[in-house]
Amino acid sequence: MKFLKTLGIGALMLSFAVGGAFAADKAAKQAEIMKNTNAALEKFYAAQPDLKAAVAKAPGYAVFTTYGLSFIVGGSGGAGVVHDNKTKKVTYMSIAGASAGFQLGASQNDLLLVFKTDKAMNNFIEKGWGASGEAGAGAGADNKSAGGTMGSSVMNDIDTFTLTKNGVQAGIAIGGSKAWKDADLN
Repeated sequence: MKFLKTLGIGALMLSFAVGGAFAADKAAKQAEIMKNTNAALEKFYAAQPDLKAAVAKAPGYAVFTTYGLSFIVGGSGGAGVVHDNKTKKVTYMSIAGASAGFQLGASQNDLLLVFKTDKAMNNFIEKGWGASGEAGAGAGADNKSAGGTMGSSVMNDIDTFTLTKNGVQAGIAIGGSKAWKDADLN
């Protein structure tokens, strides 16, 4: 009986230690994502100053930092946040993509989504997002983009902007992306 009591107390203490470590790890991951988000926003604003006003007026926005590789087929993934401008609520999300076509490269990109409606933002948070069709080139090094690397498009009440931070990406491909809530960080 004493052994079971000691074992139970030990298990309880271990669960508190693991839970505390997970909370610290979660806070560290959230802090890193917010640091990347704020840095990315500053780069977007420097590249296109009118974006600052558009982001401020919008119901909300999302920022992702992604890393990808491609050679005929490609893949990318990353993390980011959706920020609701009205409630100031932040939702942590992940994003992944796949593509196929005439393409070659490795890059780190920042993606900014500016939501035109509350419905578009809420659908993005709850249902994720898919996009397809890519063409272009981008280059960057040491967090500085080379000419022509900021792209934009309009899709389903969402304006999207991309900056290549590091690496080189070129080609024509068809692909898709999917975003979803990060259950571990929300």
